[in-house]
Amino acid sequence: MRAMSLSHPPTNQPLRIGCGAGFSGDRWDASVPVVASLMASGGPAVLMFETLAERTLALAQLQRHSDPSAGCEPMLERFVAPVLRDCMEHGIPIIGNFGAAHPRAAARRLHALAAALGLPPIRIAVVEGDDLLGTLDRKALHSLLPASLDGRELISANAYLGAVEIAQALRSGAQLVVTGRVADPSLALGPMLAHFGWALDDWDRLASGTIAGHLLECGAQVCGGYFADPGIKDVPNLSSVGFPIVEMHADGDFIVTKPEGTGGCVDARTVKEQLLYEIHDPAAYMTPDVVADITELELSEAGKDRVHVCGVRGHAQPATLKATVCFDAGWLAEGEISYAGENAVGRGRLASEIVRDRLRQIGLVRLPLRLDLIGQSSVLAEDGASQRPQACLADAPCQDIRLRVAANTDSRDEAESVVREVLALYTCGPAGGGGVRSQVSHRLASDSCYVPRDWIQPSWSFVS
Repeated sequence: MRAMSLSHPPTNQPLRIGCGAGFSGDRWDASVPVVASLMASGGPAVLMFETLAERTLALAQLQRHSDPSAGCEPMLERFVAPVLRDCMEHGIPIIGNFGAAHPRAAARRLHALAAALGLPPIRIAVVEGDDLLGTLDRKALHSLLPASLDGRELISANAYLGAVEIAQALRSGAQLVVTGRVADPSLALGPMLAHFGWALDDWDRLASGTIAGHLLECGAQVCGGYFADPGIKDVPNLSSVGFPIVEMHADGDFIVTKPEGTGGCVDARTVKEQLLYEIHDPAAYMTPDVVADITELELSEAGKDRVHVCGVRGHAQPATLKATVCFDAGWLAEGEISYAGENAVGRGRLASEIVRDRLRQIGLVRLPLRLDLIGQSSVLAEDGASQRPQACLADAPCQDIRLRVAANTDSRDEAESVVREVLALYTCGPAGGGGVRSQVSHRLASDSCYVPRDWIQPSWSFVS
């Protein structure tokens, strides 16, 4: 049965929204059972892809600087190709932030993909206006940033846009909407605005749609992926974990579920964990569209892998929009070497002392340095610039250790010197070192600021 287009007049018919990806490195085939479930339902449905993190966007900006035709999700075709035909033939719009730093490039690639699959031309819309470096005076932008960033070369500055432009594009007949930096939940709220015709100051419904989008945005996390802890929080068939679907109703109540027959689970526990994920204040979850309040939210299990959510409250949208700014942070040197067998930890510690002393001898004493014994003290140890590896469990036997040395510097030559000292451990001791791997990479760092809403002019348009 063909789904109903979102360009129809507003309706009270429930809307199903499925998530096909929770980040750029997600599984390419995860959307297939989601789309099959959406098609089987026969009602209005949408598929969203969330593939854009702050670091992903900064890397995309670097790619676009070196190649004007690049800058969007590199695995775009891998994500979309398995489901594009079914979605288009069944009237299921696709919304994705895989435009990254260059939404128009993504749109052109999607047109080419459709042609390669033998599909009729697709109406593809792009949402733009998030790129602040292309629209704002840099002096004005710097005035909003911490003083510590004075003199730093800005690589990217992107504001988090909201759902309105997505909704407008869908109401105008877009079959596929490509965005750059929008708030993750807005990928789901946009279709809800288009479908139900909610007023833009209906804060409770906007907040409910935002929380639904928040539960969808990380893909399999809400279906038991990030929840699983064997023997403590067991999740069935995790290798075939399903991705989430929300069934949204016109009044703002919704069901969280997943495709039948997939692995994982959706229950009150998994939903609660994802609900609190990355929310700084449950009474004031700020997004471009609304400030959501989940302090009165109610969850109830409505059947196997079905959780009913209601009671979300909303308040007026903030006067500012969050922006993420990425800047040049020099070079990251990383070197690793393994030690195994008797006294592996002792040899790993000695190796770390040798590297520290050698860097001091060659004049790099002030270099910010991190030394970790992976498997013994790489996660739970104190994170200090001059940290000395110590065992977290002093009496615990350990027959296999890997020393990781990392340093940050503005000089590539200095970074190369660090990794060379790790390589030299092969023959300069201690005994039994092996498996050296090293890398020197350009490092990006990020910070956030708030930009007055009236500085931002988001827009959307069709791209042929």
